Amino acid sequence: MKRKILPVAVASALYFISHAASAADPVIVLGEVPVKSGRGGPLLTNNVLTSVDIMGGDKVEDKNVMNSWELVGQMPGIQITPTAMGAESGKVTFRAFNGEGYINGIKVLIDGIPSNVNSGNQRFIDMIFPLEIDYIEVVRGTNDPRYGLHNIGGNLNIGTRQGGNYTDSRFTYGSFNTRELQVAVGREKDGFAQNYFFAKQDSDGFRDHSKSEKYSAGAKWFVTSADGQLKTGLVVRSYNHKSEAPGFLTAGELNANRRQSPAKNANDGDDRDMKQISAHLDWQITPDAFWSNKLYFNSYQDDRRVTFTNFAGDNSPRQRRIWDEDQFGFISTLTLRANDKVTIDGGVNVERQDNRFQRFRYNFSTPTNFNATPASTSNDDTYTLNNVGAYVQAVIKPIESLKIIPGIRTDKFTGDTRINTTGVTAPLQNSGWINQPKLSMVYDLNKATSIYANWGRTFQVLTGSRAPAYLTPGQTTFKPSINTGKEIGVKLSPAKGTDFRLALWQQDATDEVANMPATGTTVGLGQTRRKGIDFQVNHQASDKLSLWLSHSLQDARVVSAFTTTGVSLAGKEVFSTPRFISNVGGEYRASEAWRFGLQGRAQGSYFIDNLNAQGKFGGFVLFDANVRYALSKTTSIDFQMKNIADRKYEYVWYDNFFWGGISDQPMFSPGAGRAAFVSLNMKM
Repeated sequence: MKRKILPVAVASALYFISHAASAADPVIVLGEVPVKSGRGGPLLTNNVLTSVDIMGGDKVEDKNVMNSWELVGQMPGIQITPTAMGAESGKVTFRAFNGEGYINGIKVLIDGIPSNVNSGNQRFIDMIFPLEIDYIEVVRGTNDPRYGLHNIGGNLNIGTRQGGNYTDSRFTYGSFNTRELQVAVGREKDGFAQNYFFAKQDSDGFRDHSKSEKYSAGAKWFVTSADGQLKTGLVVRSYNHKSEAPGFLTAGELNANRRQSPAKNANDGDDRDMKQISAHLDWQITPDAFWSNKLYFNSYQDDRRVTFTNFAGDNSPRQRRIWDEDQFGFISTLTLRANDKVTIDGGVNVERQDNRFQRFRYNFSTPTNFNATPASTSNDDTYTLNNVGAYVQAVIKPIESLKIIPGIRTDKFTGDTRINTTGVTAPLQNSGWINQPKLSMVYDLNKATSIYANWGRTFQVLTGSRAPAYLTPGQTTFKPSINTGKEIGVKLSPAKGTDFRLALWQQDATDEVANMPATGTTVGLGQTRRKGIDFQVNHQASDKLSLWLSHSLQDARVVSAFTTTGVSLAGKEVFSTPRFISNVGGEYRASEAWRFGLQGRAQGSYFIDNLNAQGKFGGFVLFDANVRYALSKTTSIDFQMKNIADRKYEYVWYDNFFWGGISDQPMFSPGAGRAAFVSLNMKM
């Protein structure tokens, strides 16, 4: 059943379909997303920003993944970092920002609600399952003024289903004893829309000691006035994940048995709870003025037990990490359409975080005894982070073929921390107001061709519960890292059903820091330069066959920095950043009943250390295939095979940050081998 669209748009939602996107919109659409007509509503992303990619819900609802961030890997230029350590499963990044947890450069939103944890990690994505997704939007680069914190290389917004009348369910069984149930229900009548979702997933995992049990539940209630001008709503979500963690393998352990879990990790695991509540108010004040407001609360609680090495001389490798984070925020935006040539869009946001982080270390034992009294307490910190931000941008069309979008954003941060073990208190680093000017332009050469360019600044501020984010005694001052990005590209639509885009981009950062709050590890990278070329094409070859291809070349290097021992890092590649990312895929609808799909993904290898001295690891080439057979108009069966060539691949990191040279070596987390899943879908 097709999804019905409400008469008034929720802010930040996307409303266009692939065949409706003109050459003037440098956006590539994969699949189908809803369409909105009319003059009102928020300023649309495709009308303002460049290098935007959208993937419709039809491209994700039939995919079987252990974690929903994996779905984003179908999109162009997306780096996958599959850590596969239970609930600490991995993340997606782009524009040469890696997924190690040290440089969290991607802002994440769910229905326009900020959804990063304090460190910038993307854990809230796990709350969303494929059947609930309406679209996924990726905005690359530095020219988006809507967001500040964590929006260094761009942002990712997951839009979930709203409105409509449907009852959809999906039952899945597959490899590694994976069982999954998803149920989505929508009801809409007389201006009242209700949406409910529930998912339960259990799996034994690819490796030993990898059992996982998770559930997610959500509900939306929205009321629209009789004239369609006012809409209010409430969204609630709850998520729990209990998992074992198999531990990282040495090279020798990997070669001996890639599916093993070492004895030292037998008690490793995670218990994670997340909640999200948001209230929405959208008002079409006049035909030319639209006001949107969001009030939200995010809760993140995590109890992770992890053993890194089997070294007996130090209790550092055996840790229990406990996070308890609360985020309270408000976002308000106003869009004014002055006339056909000028539209002004602006907004403010306020967020307060009240957080606590505890890290305990345990004496040597195999496996680690996390029920014992901790040998020491590395962290017991309570801390706050406050952010006030505002932006304004204008869309100016001096002539029909030219669009100029100037904008500026400013952010300020305050907060304090208390180290409970010592009683020491300290304020947040004082960064003052961080100003971020932006400028974009799009020029239509003709109906089929447009060229575009953008320039903008974003920033990185340090996060965590202690120095260097906070000015504890003896801590030096850190300035915010300022990223200056520029891009030029061309978008072609040479024939109906064919979209082509080529972009060249560069992003320079000052005072960049690789910072992992969970371990207290900080690595100064100084001045860095990221640059690349993005190429992508979508082609509707016929009514039955669609094809897509993308290839991204990227390079991230240190321009000027030194290690703590005085060794220059100039010219070295930023660790864990592959030089290329490629995607290819096709879908063939043989008949009303049969549909076949094939997707391929390749990612280059990368250096795992700052000095680029330990070799390159982590590259892979993977293919997945899927078949759908429709038993009736309401019932279908999906068969999916992942990693059909049974390729061996791994996530790899260099274990030298924690133990002072005692166990310096690459550590491996093997990716899953060939896997098969069968699903029963019912739509009513």
